Amino acid sequence: MAKAAGVSRATVSRVMNGRSTVAADIAERVREAAEQLSYRPSNAARNLALGRTRTVALVMPDVGNPVFQQILHGVMNAADEDGYRVLVADTAEDQTQEAAIALEARLRCDALVLVSPRMSDDDLGKLIPEVEPVVVLNRQAPPPPRADGTAPGGRQVNDVLAPSLLVDYEGAAVQVIEHLVTLGHTRLVYLAGPGASASDAQRRAGIRRALARHPHLDVQEIPAGPDIAAGHAATGAVLDGRATAAVAFNDLVAFGLLAGLNEAGVAVPADISVAGFDDIDLARYATPALTTVAVPQAELGRHAWKELAAVMDDDAQPARSARFTTELEVRASTGPVPVRPERVHVTDRAVPAGEPGQQATPADDAPAPSGTTLNWSEDQDAIVLHGPAGTPLARRESGERIPPVHAPRPYLHPVHTLGGTPLTDSGPVDHRHHYGVGMAVADVNGTSHWGGRTFIEHVGPTLLQNHGRQITSDLRPAGAALTETLAWLDEHGGRQLTEERTLTARLLEDGWALDWRSTLRATEGPLEIRSPATNGRPGAGYGGLFWRLPIADSTRVLSVAGEGETLAHGSSSPWIAFTQRHGDRPTTLVLAQPGTVRPWFVRSAEYPGACPALAWDAPLVVPAGGSVTTGLVAALFDTELDAGEAAAVAEAIV
Repeated sequence: MAKAAGVSRATVSRVMNGRSTVAADIAERVREAAEQLSYRPSNAARNLALGRTRTVALVMPDVGNPVFQQILHGVMNAADEDGYRVLVADTAEDQTQEAAIALEARLRCDALVLVSPRMSDDDLGKLIPEVEPVVVLNRQAPPPPRADGTAPGGRQVNDVLAPSLLVDYEGAAVQVIEHLVTLGHTRLVYLAGPGASASDAQRRAGIRRALARHPHLDVQEIPAGPDIAAGHAATGAVLDGRATAAVAFNDLVAFGLLAGLNEAGVAVPADISVAGFDDIDLARYATPALTTVAVPQAELGRHAWKELAAVMDDDAQPARSARFTTELEVRASTGPVPVRPERVHVTDRAVPAGEPGQQATPADDAPAPSGTTLNWSEDQDAIVLHGPAGTPLARRESGERIPPVHAPRPYLHPVHTLGGTPLTDSGPVDHRHHYGVGMAVADVNGTSHWGGRTFIEHVGPTLLQNHGRQITSDLRPAGAALTETLAWLDEHGGRQLTEERTLTARLLEDGWALDWRSTLRATEGPLEIRSPATNGRPGAGYGGLFWRLPIADSTRVLSVAGEGETLAHGSSSPWIAFTQRHGDRPTTLVLAQPGTVRPWFVRSAEYPGACPALAWDAPLVVPAGGSVTTGLVAALFDTELDAGEAAAVAEAIV
């Protein structure tokens, strides 16, 4: 090339290396000669001459972990800007091979990034001088071994050997525990990560800090691991521990646990809350969306390259260490501690039907209730109906934690019998968008206030971006009555209608009753309320005041026409009743419609639930300024009633 261009070899070298010290016309002659001779510079030869490969290696415990992938992306993007490439070495969580893999990787590149090394401090301290330049992530690099007061290579003891980038996992664990404590949880379980993980040790240190603040807490530790399979395998141990909340080593472990709980028919967060660490991309898309602690993963990678470049540059001053903070992301997988009141004897506390204002007489061994016999009152972030002796009978949730795809709305759950048996379910395995007792309508002017998929004729159930939400503007608990004003918003946040809701409770003989009345006012224009049945799916006329019951050992449906779902579904029976067996506990839920009776939507075989249908086989049109009223009066008993007894109760309560 030098001969063809009529220049020296040094000039060719300067042009090929992109230096600007060569005259433009001469540089052009060199490039023309290179083109004629089909010459391409060899990076390998150039790097050999320079003693550099312009590559670095990132050594990680598990290349499949999304956290490590994001760190890798951060390193790659930052290194690329400086003309470096990144190699990847996966140690497969095998700490016995970790040092050998790191040494081999270092032979192929200019420097290393060690991510969450699992080896002991002694082994890490011996490895670092052999592989430097190096940066350590998620681990404090130990001081190098020394016998005479100096480190290898003549460095002084206080010289920087390996910068360390740390995440405050201890503080993150405190954040998670404090969040669960505010929700009322006192019995927790921690699914621990790999025993050699430094970040797992920091999490456990954070749990100990939280325990020091809250001595009443009980936190069990279950050995698990770092991946989805580990979380799934720990499901049985979690359930055996009877904890009300589980904290997983990371989001992957939490995903495995969520899957195991789902298979076991355990609702999250209704039965148990679940939280993780890291906030990987999939966390917000889990079902339910996962509460977790966000870690700046890509930023860790970018900063790792910054410190590594400083280590490789003799004139730069790398940091000794840098610490990254975390942020708690509260989502739908955590909620208030499940209300499981102790069963009480109610025979000597009941009052006759029709006397809701009479004070119940407590049993001799029961504390006297304060105020009225039944009383709605604030309890943390919910409104709770307290019965005799303060027994919680119903909990009104705001619905703020409901995922948008489930059409957020206020609802009641759990609703208990006087004996403490819950007769509602929330977020069940079969239909995650079912939430206790609430106003759930499949189609209001095209907006879903039911949640989940929308039925489209000739297409079938389809997930659309059409989910609305119900927002409370006024909430007034007063004794046995709870009144509420709500705005129903469409998927764009526009107001569709105003609902006025009243819930009134009273004691019955051997049970209690809840009277729910809702008036929907077309304050923003005309309303067309539809259901899957009106949209082409026969029999699916659901939508209105929907009561979802829990799965029981046995469920029977009674109505005026007799026993069975088929007789009750679509009927105009003034009442229906669900009798269930929960182990050795019988219960009966009587649902009666006050005023005009609407057709019943009833399920008992697939799942137990019912509602008076607003749009059974034809759309319900409400003109602008008009209104429609719907409601139920429910009676709950700790006994199994027959059809005659259920009919008598229904007649007495409406």
